[in-house]
Amino acid sequence: MASAPVRAKTSKNKAFDAQVFLDSAGVARRIVEFPRKATIYSQGDPAKTVMYIRQGGVRLSVVNGTGKEAVVAVLKPGDFFGEGCLAAQPIRIGAAKAVAPTSVLVIEKDEMIRVLHTEHEFSDRFISYMLTRNIRIEADLVDQLFNSTEKRLARALLLLARYGKENQPQRLPKISQEMLADTIGTTRSRVNLFMNKFKKMGLIKYNGGLQINSSLLSVVLHE
Repeated sequence: MASAPVRAKTSKNKAFDAQVFLDSAGVARRIVEFPRKATIYSQGDPAKTVMYIRQGGVRLSVVNGTGKEAVVAVLKPGDFFGEGCLAAQPIRIGAAKAVAPTSVLVIEKDEMIRVLHTEHEFSDRFISYMLTRNIRIEADLVDQLFNSTEKRLARALLLLARYGKENQPQRLPKISQEMLADTIGTTRSRVNLFMNKFKKMGLIKYNGGLQINSSLLSVVLHE
């Protein structure tokens, strides 16, 4: 007889910890390690799993019919991806690549559906995450339509640094100017121009990696 799933411990004063739950013995999953620049899955691959980033970072991108690639998002630890399979998506509509040495927890589609149906705390956490990401996608679209390149770049950097989660400057995973340009829909030369401007203003700095100061928010808020 199958053993009952192990539940993550919670208390009234502590939010449900998705990482603890996913690492518990009650969830059928496997952990896969990817080196930097490794392909996690390609556009057109069968969509059979949901993934959760434990360490590192993942770039999501799509390629159109003429071969032009667009970066959709750069994800960090604590993010899910590949969840399209839960909505009967038969193939991956984009690609996922590691932007740093990355540890991913891979959950089979059927197992993820079982967990969502039986573990209500985890289900609430997952739904909240997906709603938040949908809001982010809508905001990204508005950003592309109405904001200047400088503001789009500042906002992209703040989002990558998870602005508001901590009060100290945040270091980003290694990310190229080409990737930033693809993310905000501009050229590398434009990104380079504004990155140099932000550096001179003390809003970012290079110190063993790109470090983002929360004062970069002033660029986004400036009219």
